[in-house]
Amino acid sequence: MSSSHSRERWLLPLALFVLSVTWGYTWVLAKQALTYAPPFAFAAERCVVGALALLLAVKLKGKPLKLQAPGPTLAIGLAQVTGFMLFQTWALVEGGPGKTAVLIFTMPIWTLLIAWPVLGERIRGKQWLAALSTLTGLLLIIEPWNMHTSLFSKFLGVMAALCWAIGTVLVKRLRSRQKVDLLSLTTWQMLLGSVPLVLLALVIPERATDWSAAYVGILAFMSVISTAMGWWLWIIILDRVPAWEASLSVLGTPVVAIISSRVMMGEEFKLSEMTGILLIGCGLALLTLVGWAASRRSQNK
Repeated sequence: MSSSHSRERWLLPLALFVLSVTWGYTWVLAKQALTYAPPFAFAAERCVVGALALLLAVKLKGKPLKLQAPGPTLAIGLAQVTGFMLFQTWALVEGGPGKTAVLIFTMPIWTLLIAWPVLGERIRGKQWLAALSTLTGLLLIIEPWNMHTSLFSKFLGVMAALCWAIGTVLVKRLRSRQKVDLLSLTTWQMLLGSVPLVLLALVIPERATDWSAAYVGILAFMSVISTAMGWWLWIIILDRVPAWEASLSVLGTPVVAIISSRVMMGEEFKLSEMTGILLIGCGLALLTLVGWAASRRSQNK
């Protein structure tokens, strides 16, 4: 029993690492995808293909496809799929693929603020040091004091972060009240959340998608790996740790995004970025260490 619990504890950081690397590199691919497809069509295509991939996974694993909690699942889909994708894409259109859109990574702050009163999740002891280190590193990477874009585009980036945080808290609340299959939940939230995105893509006038081999390859990776697998992995992680801890833990995503972007574009790293990356790394390491110590104490009781 204890070996199983220990293995579970170490699989969690590994899952978070995989998710951060995948989502971080996705940020770079998203910039490339927008050269082939208009923003809202790309968001819809990504989510629809992701939903189809999840449906296939449900079928292959023999999981129940029945919609177990219609109301809460619809709310999660509208917040974490429709709202997040809509505002993220809109932010890219209004502010470009720069630091305005990176404001979506403020989602740990909003998750902290919402999870405290709604879920009763509180940060205690050394967890505060980890939170302070990661959030300070995030601010140094985003540099909100050094943004030269419109207030509206910044607002859109923050709204994307807020939608993600709301969806995160809704998933935690649903799981605390009702037992639902995680793969089926991920599939239904993707299916329900994709519908408004498809309608928007049909209504908003945009250029046609260039269905080249390069775009099909990017779309396949982003839909199946980043969206379908990534969202499923995120809900599994969220089911095992507090919402605020899960949100802080994926702050490796902007780190990977910046490193990938700088290496691919041959750009130099700024001192503030390097300091931010270091602080986030220290915070995540401390968060893992505190969790490991707590796990050891519970086993020894």
